[in-house]
Amino acid sequence: MIPVVDHILGRFSQDLGVDLGTVNTLVYVKGKGIVIREPSIVAQHKKTKKVLAIGADAKKMVGKTPASIICVRPMKEGVISDYDTTLAMLSYFVKKIHKKPGGGFSLPRPRIIIGVPTNVTEVERRAVLDVALAAGAREAYLVEEPMAAAIGVNLPVTEPVGSMIVDIGGGTCEIAVISLSGIVCGRSLKIGGDVMDADITTYVRSRWGLALGEKTAEDLKITLGSAYLSEVGKEMVVRGLDLEKGLPRSIKLTTSHIRESLSPSLNTIVYAIKDVIHDAPPDLVSDIAERGIVVCGGGALIPGIHKLISAETKMPVIIAQEPLFCVARGCAALLLTDDLLNKVKIAKTAG
Repeated sequence: MIPVVDHILGRFSQDLGVDLGTVNTLVYVKGKGIVIREPSIVAQHKKTKKVLAIGADAKKMVGKTPASIICVRPMKEGVISDYDTTLAMLSYFVKKIHKKPGGGFSLPRPRIIIGVPTNVTEVERRAVLDVALAAGAREAYLVEEPMAAAIGVNLPVTEPVGSMIVDIGGGTCEIAVISLSGIVCGRSLKIGGDVMDADITTYVRSRWGLALGEKTAEDLKITLGSAYLSEVGKEMVVRGLDLEKGLPRSIKLTTSHIRESLSPSLNTIVYAIKDVIHDAPPDLVSDIAERGIVVCGGGALIPGIHKLISAETKMPVIIAQEPLFCVARGCAALLLTDDLLNKVKIAKTAG
């Protein structure tokens, strides 16, 4: 039986599906869609730890702060690396959603479903649940990200057929074969958008002796990123710090340069996909060969990634619609289906 107070508070709260990502946090409100899509960054005073900005406002400060201010990314490789700043960030987003049009807040007591990587430890799970409760949730559930993503793209996860999902996020890459509401086999790689940005920075540093900023590397990935040779070539002029002279210097980079810098990470992802296919039962592999591999997450936006995976696996590959939103959308969909939620949740807690 639901306590009367919780029942009343629940009527005035908006239940949330949350993709608490390494790079971005997305919040899906039941009946409204994605209402929060902001960077997972908190700016705070170095000594006092006072929070100065969160999300998009904090990202504007990255690389431009005085010594007294630091920009913290509280999520690392899909799990909490800084509890207090994660709590501040999630609380801010929950209150932002429940803010009344005329000012003030309704008392938020939502149910929250959060996607987490498949290889999280019990301690890491507990930390996420504790953050959700401290941020105002009356109930919090954890679901593995590939399962949430598969639900978010409407794959038939409850049926006795094989579905394969590849979720390339900011901190991790989640690969899974799903059937009958469970993950049959899979891999969780600590490779995502952050590693790819670092690959670009390392490549430019070693080849041209030029140090690039974090934002410049990300812009290069977005503008020139490519996974397959047939993609149309582009060029971009970037400015960095000449490591030998200690002065600013500009160079022109092309699509082929960025493709070369990204190839180690992309090849690791492809090899892992092939390993998962090898581990899957033959009947499920047959289903995947017929239905295709679905790719989502920010990495799905790299031009040609579907061609690379298809060429290496000899299987059709589909890029999900709105690939950035799949995990959050899947978490939100579970708010409407208690039976499926009870089958796929890996942890639950109530306040």
